[in-house]
Amino acid sequence: MRTKAVRIHGKNDLRLDEFELPPIKEDEILAKVISDSICMSSYKAARQGAEHKRIPDDIAINPTIIGHEFAGELIEVGARWQNRFSPGEKFSIQPALNYKGSLYAPGYSYRYIGGDATYIIIPRDVMEMNCLLPYRGEDYFHASLSEPLSCIIGAFHASYHTSYGSYIHQMDIKEGGNMALLAAAGPMGLGAIDYAIHRDRKPGKVVVTDIDQAKLDRASRVHTVEEAGKNGVELIYVNTAEMKDPTEQLLGLSDNKGYDDVFIFAPVRQVVEQGDRILGFDGCLNFFAGPEDKEFSASFNFYNVHYAFTHIVGTSGGNTDDMKEALELMAAERINPAVMITHIGGLDSVIDTTLRLPEIPGGKKLIYTNISLELTALDELQDKGSTDPLLRELAKMVEANNGIWSREAENHLLENGRPI
Repeated sequence: MRTKAVRIHGKNDLRLDEFELPPIKEDEILAKVISDSICMSSYKAARQGAEHKRIPDDIAINPTIIGHEFAGELIEVGARWQNRFSPGEKFSIQPALNYKGSLYAPGYSYRYIGGDATYIIIPRDVMEMNCLLPYRGEDYFHASLSEPLSCIIGAFHASYHTSYGSYIHQMDIKEGGNMALLAAAGPMGLGAIDYAIHRDRKPGKVVVTDIDQAKLDRASRVHTVEEAGKNGVELIYVNTAEMKDPTEQLLGLSDNKGYDDVFIFAPVRQVVEQGDRILGFDGCLNFFAGPEDKEFSASFNFYNVHYAFTHIVGTSGGNTDDMKEALELMAAERINPAVMITHIGGLDSVIDTTLRLPEIPGGKKLIYTNISLELTALDELQDKGSTDPLLRELAKMVEANNGIWSREAENHLLENGRPI
């Protein structure tokens, strides 16, 4: 089976290669990738090359496939797994394998599995760690978004609180408490807002901050104050760039009690320190954003650590249970992470998109790996559709769905897009 895949050969050296996959072994599965959403982690991996903890040292000789937020269809199942999986099944993969304690993961470390490819071989490592997850939905893009959503879910579950005089950690956010999502109008912040207001264990109040008014406006359109209220959550959006004293005003929004849970969505020192200043008694600061700078640091008030029991936690990705929860919530239509998507593209747009990811505005960039298509913002489909009938039809479908990518749009692209 021949495949086309974007592989990393060195620092900032991504190439769209075409090569032959070996025949699968009895403990492997051949699969077709349909969609992959590009993560900032892939940008960091491309920038660091073999210096990245998940990238092998020999990529100049044995390049690996990038992309780890992917979904597709099983094509051929090795004999060992035929009692569990069948050709034609849709799937998603939890890339954080932790196989025998290794950091190796699909999308970083393997020659034959990664999201930015047409066909892949799912290895034994994935299967033995139960990280091949069946997907029962009718589309593919939701399954691609289950991995980033699992990171959000894992972060919520990793937060913790205590009772005065007790040393037992009560895991998860404080139910009915005050929550602040700082620098959170980007794609992962949108996912966190959705999860916070639609999960079973909810905060009582969620304050979302950013300094980009356009992003805040979009966030308030897709996750409305009214919808949050129907679910028992008071939702407030604020632009801290317009505040004379952000700390004082954010504390005022918490009725001067401070926040039980603060999530940091940008690796910016000032944002971290602002989060520390607005923590309430027994408040938990969750550093969600992953910095590229290995020396990144910020000040933290240790007086409050000692006397107000404030604390900090961080996670890097979710686990398999988090991903299963994401898939279940999407299947039940309780959450809709499609709001995270702002761009679509084909496999031939992956290299440029990945290497320039921080420069490209908007949220998630969704790639259809068997399609040839330049990266296109959803809000530009109408303009580009003036000369492209395919994009014109997609524009109509997106507009009819409140500017959000949909199953109908995906099906139309898969049926009418130009094969790569």
